[in-house]
Amino acid sequence: MAEPVKRPSINPLNALRRPAVAGCLSKVNGWSNWQFTAGSAVLGLALAAGAVLAAGPWDSGQRKAEQQWAAARDRTGGAHHEPAAPAAPAPAPSAPAVLAALGTRVDKAAPDEPDTPDGAAAALRASLDKLLDSSALGTVRTAVVIDTATGERLYGKGADTAMTPASTIKIATAVAALSALGPDHRIATTVRASPDSRTLTLVGGGDPTLDKAALRELAAGTVRALRDRGVDTVRLRYDTSRYSGPALHPIGPNENIAPVSALMLDEGRLDRTDSGPAPRSGDPARDAARTFAGLLKDAGIGTGSAPAPGRAAATSRPVAKHLSVPLSALVERALTNSDNDIAEALARQTALATGEPADFDGGRRAVTARLKKLHLPLAGANFADGSGLNRKDKVTAGLLAGLLARAAEPGRPELRPVLTGLPVAGFTGTLSNRYTSTSRGTGLVRAKTGTLTGVNTLAGTVVDAQGRLLAFAFLASGTTSPAEAQSALDALATSLAVRTR
Repeated sequence: MAEPVKRPSINPLNALRRPAVAGCLSKVNGWSNWQFTAGSAVLGLALAAGAVLAAGPWDSGQRKAEQQWAAARDRTGGAHHEPAAPAAPAPAPSAPAVLAALGTRVDKAAPDEPDTPDGAAAALRASLDKLLDSSALGTVRTAVVIDTATGERLYGKGADTAMTPASTIKIATAVAALSALGPDHRIATTVRASPDSRTLTLVGGGDPTLDKAALRELAAGTVRALRDRGVDTVRLRYDTSRYSGPALHPIGPNENIAPVSALMLDEGRLDRTDSGPAPRSGDPARDAARTFAGLLKDAGIGTGSAPAPGRAAATSRPVAKHLSVPLSALVERALTNSDNDIAEALARQTALATGEPADFDGGRRAVTARLKKLHLPLAGANFADGSGLNRKDKVTAGLLAGLLARAAEPGRPELRPVLTGLPVAGFTGTLSNRYTSTSRGTGLVRAKTGTLTGVNTLAGTVVDAQGRLLAFAFLASGTTSPAEAQSALDALATSLAVRTR
């Protein structure tokens, strides 16, 4: 079960708490004018510095300089973006030892041989070989470790063997979506009115995180437009035509995912949770439209009968619009909490951006096409869905590690939310309960988890003892004990962080 992201407890303004400030001000008596002025200036600078620390240079998983640079680049799709700054700053410098440009060796033809067969590589190989030999990892296990600064494959075992990835496929979905749409893309939900304003259509754009507050905002804007026309009663329709194909995932009705719809409220959840399994609506679009009708009624606009499905007329006009949070934030939430509904939405948004039908097949073709442009090893890969719930999904350890390495490239800041969205061992998301307070990997390992019956996977990043940022992917199938398999995978990731070079 996915866990909600926990907020950090560190407050950079602790040093400037009120008693300290009051103590400084209490010394004003007896000071000369120049002393008072100098002291005030120093205190003002300290407060300003504290405010900067508190705000931080981060925005939705990216350094702001990186985000502005990405926004200034040519768009590759999507209709709703933040306006580009007139003169975007140059990208913030990256630590060369960690984020140097990747070479082409990620795609090397001999995937199971290290690029540098020296003593350190031999030690790494011996350590991982021993841990991969654990019976807890089932009948088939594969692994790849890449030094992201050089692109060197430090370790490979079955690197090109296509395996069922479970939820680690969300890494591929996220990379494809960010590549196609950009991190600033927002998904629109709109209300359109007929020429006589007597018929309203709530048009879903595919935002699975649409909530009641957003619907209330849409209702308020709609009511203002109708009152200008003297209208107090309307017919209400709802339009889900932006998505096509079957709404039900192949696993059928399931607490892990709602029917995939272009219009839904709170991911179709029928409880107050925001992550993990939950009772789901059988018709999320209808439920969202009924909630919207109730909000209109509360504001004095009657709808007569229950809302009905239907498309907005070509002559209709927009009267209200709500935009989702940026795609970067959606990606981070999808990865941290292993959110299946958001992942499927990301696949369909990628399909729409590349001219494919917004269904499971269109998502598969779109994700494949986007990843092919990144020159990654796609042999044997199959993206049957965006979430990893489908056992027909297939990826290799080489592909997963390569995706993470690409996301670390300094020239691809638009992909950075893939790294910042990874759960932190012992702290956030699906890794919050996987590492104890005494585990050596706690706080060091950042990785996406994957779990299906008989399948356990882990793919992420870690900084090793030499300060290198490593991307890794470990996949196991034929496992019989999820808990033991997870512990074995966690031990593999931890070994990369603490092994002495």
